[in-house]
Amino acid sequence: MKYRNFGKTNDLVSVLGFGCMRFPTIGGDSANIDEEKSFAMLKYAMDAGVNYFDTAYPYHRGESERLVGRFFQQVGGRENVHIATKLPSWLVKSPDDLDRLLNEQLEKLQMDYIDYYLLHALNKDHWQTMKDNAAIQWAEKVMAAGKIRQLGFSFHDEYPVFEEILTSYDWSFAQVQYNYMDIENQAGAKGVHLAGERGVSIVVMEPLLGGRLANPPQPVAALWDQSETKRSPVDWALQWVWDQPEVSVILSGMSTLEQVQQNVESAKQAVVGQLTQAEKELISDVRVEYKRLSPIPCTNCQYCLPCTVDIKIPELFGMYNEARMYDSLESTRQWYGHVDDAVKASACIDCDACEPKCPQNIVISDWMVKVAAVMEEGKSFEDVM
Repeated sequence: MKYRNFGKTNDLVSVLGFGCMRFPTIGGDSANIDEEKSFAMLKYAMDAGVNYFDTAYPYHRGESERLVGRFFQQVGGRENVHIATKLPSWLVKSPDDLDRLLNEQLEKLQMDYIDYYLLHALNKDHWQTMKDNAAIQWAEKVMAAGKIRQLGFSFHDEYPVFEEILTSYDWSFAQVQYNYMDIENQAGAKGVHLAGERGVSIVVMEPLLGGRLANPPQPVAALWDQSETKRSPVDWALQWVWDQPEVSVILSGMSTLEQVQQNVESAKQAVVGQLTQAEKELISDVRVEYKRLSPIPCTNCQYCLPCTVDIKIPELFGMYNEARMYDSLESTRQWYGHVDDAVKASACIDCDACEPKCPQNIVISDWMVKVAAVMEEGKSFEDVM
């Protein structure tokens, strides 16, 4: 395992971090984590040198922090790893909520302190909430008391908001969505470079864009095959991020032991500046091809859920994107036909409750109309574009 400097201390963190948002589950219930499989994955990662474990208050409907806590109570080794979790900014209604939420998280984790604490999912509105409730001043007091060691934030909005937040305080680190498809989205490459200039460590989430970069369609696979350097699509995506000196750690939301094993192997090759100019140009070509094929930028983060009428928004978007990317419209329509009419795209009531919660700023209600037209009404992709 390779390690890089992190934050405002002399901490060294593994270039691969374990994102605890996509553990295997039982019966399709995100709150019902398969503990045996998850423990095996965490143990393999820790034995392989992974020392950064990232969870959050809402992950697995509140059960991720509990599982992480049980794991380290059972296996030990807490003193050798760095635990990151996040303050749910959207649940803060008064300053009293800050202590209440942190204490709840410490109890769930069964820990006396948190190494890296983040103000979660900051956007323009959530940042204002944090300012209104003096969250940074509170965090400084909590750091002085030893309950958290370093303060950072995770981000989902446009670059100007990122710049405002980043330059407003002497942050230790920032967590951003970043991959070779998102160089101009959210914080983007410009935000990553700004953080580097200010000495703020970057933690990267969604390096595979919610898994969408792992199994490329034929036109993209053909591009990868042109390279003299042979890598899997996953390894290409990870190495592109690790190639950049501003990045301290990549978070991978792994769901199987095989994924952990593959990512650990990739991490062994993580070196800044390793990609050649020809390889960078190839990745640019891949980016262009993906943009041509995949219309909805959904990463299946599920922040949009629950829907007010119980539509499984990411699932429907996934069907639509896959049908477009893999040229499999007819078979996807058959699959879509098994979806209950009450939760198909046409059941959307255009309440817009989901849209402020979407990190990708997708106009979900508009896309629901398009999904319904293609999947239910027999229209073509070209008809709705």
